[in-house]
Formats: sequence, C-alpha cells, structure tokens
Amino acid sequence: MTHLTIRPAVLGDAAAICRLLNAVDEIEIGRAETDQRSVEADLSHPEADLPDNSWLALRDGEPVGYGLMWDDSGAERIDMDHYILPEHQDAGERLFELMEARAVRRAADNGAARAVVHLHLNTRPTVDLALLARRGWRTVRRYHVLTRPLDPAADPVPAPPEGLTLRDCRAEADRRIAHALVQETFADHFDHHERGYEQWLGDLGELVDWSLVWIASFEGKGDIAVMVTSNHRTAHAWVNNLGVREEARGRGVAGHLLRHAFGVYAGLGRDTLGLGVDTANETGALRLYEAHGMTQHFAADTWEITLPAAPPA
Repeated sequence: MTHLTIRPAVLGDAAAICRLLNAVDEIEIGRAETDQRSVEADLSHPEADLPDNSWLALRDGEPVGYGLMWDDSGAERIDMDHYILPEHQDAGERLFELMEARAVRRAADNGAARAVVHLHLNTRPTVDLALLARRGWRTVRRYHVLTRPLDPAADPVPAPPEGLTLRDCRAEADRRIAHALVQETFADHFDHHERGYEQWLGDLGELVDWSLVWIASFEGKGDIAVMVTSNHRTAHAWVNNLGVREEARGRGVAGHLLRHAFGVYAGLGRDTLGLGVDTANETGALRLYEAHGMTQHFAADTWEITLPAAPPA
C-alpha cells in the first residue's frame, strides 16, 4: 500500500476536496453534484476550526478521504462529515479513529459526560458498512433527498390564497423574523439544534440570496411561516427550510410556499428544485412534497455512536 498522510484541511484545498466529493457522488448517486463554492463555504465557516476539526487523507499526495466535525449543540451532540473512496477503507477507518477521538475531547470540553456523534451517509455509501458496525455505529434515522423538474410554462408563480401575503428578507428586520420562525417551527424536529441569529447567518454563509428567503403572513394572524432557499448549487436549486407555525398548519400554507418556489426558480432558469426530508417527520412533510410532484433522488441514513467523554468518577 502506498504512503498515507492525514493533515488538517485548508481553504486552498477546496478544489481538490471538491473533486474528491464529486468522485464519491458519482459512485453513490450517479452524477457529480458538489460545487466548489459549497466546499469553500464549509471551510470558511466561522465555526469550522480547521486545524482541530478537519482531516484530509492523502495517498501519494492525492486526496482519498476527507472529514469535518461540527459542534452545533455545545453539549454532547457532535456531528461529522466523512467521505472516502471505496478502495481506501484503511484511510477511512483512520479518519474515524481521529474524528471519534476529537468528538470525545470536544464533548468533554463542553462539560458533557458522553459524546453522541451523528454522521449522514448515503444508503449505499462508499464507506464499508461492516467497518461502521465493528466500531459500534448504528442507524437511527432515514432521510430522502427529493427533486422536481421545473418548467416556466408549467410552473407560474401562483397567486396567494386570500389573506396570505409573502415578503422576502432583504430587510434586516425580516431576516431576524425568519430566523425566529425557523427556530420555532423546527424546534421539535430530530437533529435540530437551537442556533442564535449570528450562528444562523454563519450557517447560511455569504452565498445566501435574501430575495429567495420568504416569510408568509396571514391577515389577523401575523407571520406564520418561513421558507429558506438557496440558488448557489450547480446541480439544482435547494430548499433549506420550510416551516409553518403549529397553529397555522393544515391550511395549505406550506403547499403555497412550495409552489411559489417552483415558480420563482423556474423563472430564474433553474431546471430542478431539491430538498431533504426526514421520513419519520410527524408533520406529514414527505406526503406534502410527494403530492407536489417531488420524487426521491437518493436516500441517506443518520448513523450514531455514543462514546464516553470522561472517565467515570
């Protein structure tokens, strides 16, 4: 086996990491869907802490594996991203060793007694699932990535139902309202972490287009829903969040926002809109999206491992 080196990633690695991730995409979903701007956004995220929380595995100078760790909870929950080319499982396991050890240290630094680590993987991943099982990982949730083709002729921007109005978030005050609505409407969702306003802005990154983030208001009820979307992905436009306040659900608001996005993005010349949905979501989100013509592009599982973060007293 040729020489393996693992070092922290730097912003200058973005192009090489993008090529690696697209090689993984080709194997897992059949086409390259990672764009370099998204990789750069991760590497330059204000909470990335690359020297401690990133790993780039190189074999004879060529990237074969990549990992990032995120501590959004500030407590026991730690999230990681892990990518490996299938013929380099030894490098993949070494990444797991380093990342799990770092997750344990981070959880301990947070004052937690354990690290509950989550990892999202395609249901047919490049990593050897037997390796994950041997290390004690297990699946705890399944997500579907759904897409829908867009057509300017078939997808006009719809007129809103009577009493409902939409506005975008180019104004700072509306961005703060959108943040509060996201936190409220996703509070009970699996894997949601409460994020402060500045943290949320950091998550969205500099590529966010605030004209494509919408708040829905209903006459006499105030602001009842939010939809956060992204237009910077090469493969397709993307819905980051679609949330409706509990008391306003079941009135067609989410469906209208979705159709609004179809129309706006079709008008912008995008040919596909995508989003991710928790298949166990109790609000019926999967049924809603399927009823609006969205179909499964691929599936991903959340894997979990629980590790002691400090020796017993």
